[in-house]
Amino acid sequence: MGEDKVDTRPAVTVSPAATVQPAVPAARPRSLSQQLLPAVHGLLARPLSSYYLLLASSGLLLLIGLTMVFSATSVKAYAEDGSAFSAVRNQLIFAVLGLVGFWVCQRLPAGTMRFLGKYVLVGAVVLLAVLDLLRAMLAVGVVDPVPGTEIVKLGPLSADLLWLYLGPIGVQPSEIAKIGVVLWGADIIARKGAALGHWRELAMPLFPVIGLLFVLVGYNDLGTMLVLLSLVIGLLWAAGVRMRVFAALGVLGLSGIGLLIAAASRGAGSGAVGEENYRLARITVLFKPIEDCHSDFCYQMVQGRSAIYEGGWFGVGLGKGALKWNWLPAAENDFIYAVVAEELGVVGCAVILALFAVLAYTGFRIARRVDDPFRRLAATGITTWLVAQAVINIGGVVGLLPITGLPLPFISTGGSALVVTLAAIGILASFARAEPDAARALHARPPARWVRLLWAPLPPLPPPRRPVKSRPPVR
Repeated sequence: MGEDKVDTRPAVTVSPAATVQPAVPAARPRSLSQQLLPAVHGLLARPLSSYYLLLASSGLLLLIGLTMVFSATSVKAYAEDGSAFSAVRNQLIFAVLGLVGFWVCQRLPAGTMRFLGKYVLVGAVVLLAVLDLLRAMLAVGVVDPVPGTEIVKLGPLSADLLWLYLGPIGVQPSEIAKIGVVLWGADIIARKGAALGHWRELAMPLFPVIGLLFVLVGYNDLGTMLVLLSLVIGLLWAAGVRMRVFAALGVLGLSGIGLLIAAASRGAGSGAVGEENYRLARITVLFKPIEDCHSDFCYQMVQGRSAIYEGGWFGVGLGKGALKWNWLPAAENDFIYAVVAEELGVVGCAVILALFAVLAYTGFRIARRVDDPFRRLAATGITTWLVAQAVINIGGVVGLLPITGLPLPFISTGGSALVVTLAAIGILASFARAEPDAARALHARPPARWVRLLWAPLPPLPPPRRPVKSRPPVR
């Protein structure tokens, strides 16, 4: 029998310390960005985040606007009326009317908006035609203006450049045209659907009506016509129209802008026959050095840049700006962003830009998340309108774009502009509540009955999600 082999290998003694696992290195503390990004993502993932972002950004812009209007007008109002609050009081009244418009539009269903769109547009076209007719009669000498002014009167009607008055009641028809184009254009494009791929369906009736509107608006107000052009481009982009259409629109739009610029020499807008073309001059001054520019068209641009220079990073202080004391023309309207730059500095300007960026992100987010084509198109149109108008106004103040006389949304004075802007935000708020996730969340936990009666009704519940069929595994 074989003998057992004896293991002659030396015994190895293992130290207890050798059995201990190596220590796990301490985790590094998370950076601020790593902590904030998940939190921001979680907030944006909530069902009603679009709605609250919209209310927060527009509400802060309105509050800043009322504050800056008071700052820009208080000295002049006290000198003229004996009260520093006379100008901001009117703005507060229009803000209240705008909030009523916001409340009404937030409660309207999409079907009602589609029905009212054509009537709003027809009303705007009629008012614009009357306004242009009165201005044209003044240009050819049929009627004479009120002595010392440019106001044209014909019976109870009177026209003051962009404003049309019926007795004491005044309205700016071009502002109504913006919301009319949004509702009517979104309804027309949504009805046509896939047929927009054909030129005939795309052109009728959209292009003739838009062309007429461009002429009626651009005769007096080239800046608002550019906003309408941006709005229409936004609608067509959201509809998925082919790029060749945008190329054709670009050629037609540039041709129309050239004709409207030339028309200023024949009395269009605030121009006069035989005088310098003010629209062309506002473009040419952009290419002249400041020291070589001595015309009246340079004065406002120079004063606006002076306000920005004086403000620096943090401004001279709210209410302490000096250029608004009749040094900066239209300080409370077209150039209120320069007042912000002087009194609040680069920081204040950056806050306003950030709020407009949030508003733009929220509007396009709503357009991306809603299911109804009309809501998607209208949300894109409203957002494009507000962003384009802000870009044109701020670009003119800082000297990157020609001065067009457009107000800065929410910030500048102007009754019709503020009321229509807040009504458009109400439409966006209605769409934000109609997002599928938001509507399901509101129906799952509905607010109290009195809240629905006083604030907004429940949005329509979207159809249930279809179950995703799983494919059999491939063998």
